[in-house]
Amino acid sequence: MNKISIFLLAMACAFGVMASAHPLDGSWSGKLSVGPQSLTLVFNVSDNGTRCTMDSPDQGAKGIEAQVIYCGEDSIDLKVMAIGASFSGKLRGDTLYGTFSQRRHIFPLKLTRGEQTLLRPQEPAKPYPYRCEDVTFANTADGITLAGTLTYPIGYDPSAAGTTPVVLMVSGSGLQNRDEEIMDHKPFLVIADYLARHGIASLRFDDRGYGSSTGADKVKDATTADFARDAEAGITYLRGLDRFGKVGVIGHSEGANIAFILGAHAEADFVVSLAAMGVKGDSLLTTQINRQLAMVGQAPLTTAQYRLNIKQHSTPWLDYFMDYDPANDICNTLCPVMALNGSLDTQVMAAVNLPALQARLADNPKNLVKEYPGLNHLFQHCQTGDVTEYRQIEETISPEVLADIVTWITSL
Repeated sequence: MNKISIFLLAMACAFGVMASAHPLDGSWSGKLSVGPQSLTLVFNVSDNGTRCTMDSPDQGAKGIEAQVIYCGEDSIDLKVMAIGASFSGKLRGDTLYGTFSQRRHIFPLKLTRGEQTLLRPQEPAKPYPYRCEDVTFANTADGITLAGTLTYPIGYDPSAAGTTPVVLMVSGSGLQNRDEEIMDHKPFLVIADYLARHGIASLRFDDRGYGSSTGADKVKDATTADFARDAEAGITYLRGLDRFGKVGVIGHSEGANIAFILGAHAEADFVVSLAAMGVKGDSLLTTQINRQLAMVGQAPLTTAQYRLNIKQHSTPWLDYFMDYDPANDICNTLCPVMALNGSLDTQVMAAVNLPALQARLADNPKNLVKEYPGLNHLFQHCQTGDVTEYRQIEETISPEVLADIVTWITSL
């Protein structure tokens, strides 16, 4: 063998050693039992056992930096400084058996290789039996272009376009894509699919500064009023197409209150409210935090106390939201309204918000206000309604809710 061949062989061996994966490289997932609840945790080990991040997907947290204290052939010690936690585990077979510690609390935690497989039986698969079109529309007042998907129903007939109802979908708080993707669910995709199979068109869009929409430089200071202008631009776009009949809005959570803003401005022909707040924003947030305090045996806060505590986390969005009272927008929405809540919603409690909303609605025989027993904020069938359940539930949205929405819209 000549010197060049020997040199190449040596390099190949060296690269082979460098490329070989550490036995613990990869994703490791398991369930952490905390009282009556369980949380999915995922540790992502990489770079030959020298780097790691942690995900808590049931809480919507991903990519949390974890410090590798030690990583051997069959054991690992990690610290997650951001949350004051640590994990130590030893490999037996293809399972890491160990303990997760956080603020003096120690829990057993078993991790298996790979990420949890999630079933989403309602999520449609391509090819769809209807037509979808990628579109853009402009909020000229704010200089933003919104990107979305326009979905036509099965059997859409352009010659009878004026008879086909269409809805604009408006997502809840926090930046979300056109499918309102949250906790590995895609509620707006599922709703759009169901509507398309039952004669109703829809437009769903990426929030400003997210996905394919522009406006990233304007998100930091954006409030509910700004997001409402984006939605209003969507309504204007749909009417300008001259392809549809009635133009309505389906809004979820904050998006449902935006639907009422559009209704009060006479922009919408009908409103479907999925978990809108019926009380002032600071009251809503105080109710949320008091539920969490009650779960750990702590005394409730007054709204004034909550505002004082949250002041250090002030943002333009939060300041606006806490001061926003939906009463006037609900009162001035004269078009037909379908207002829905789940009885186990722990974010917008039905017992507090639905009666307040109903009391303020204008008298309209076509209005429908309904509370669904056993459904959470995403309108999933659930056990407790807690946010940490969302991802673990296979159902994306209750079939009963989907059917009721179609029945109500087609009856208008």
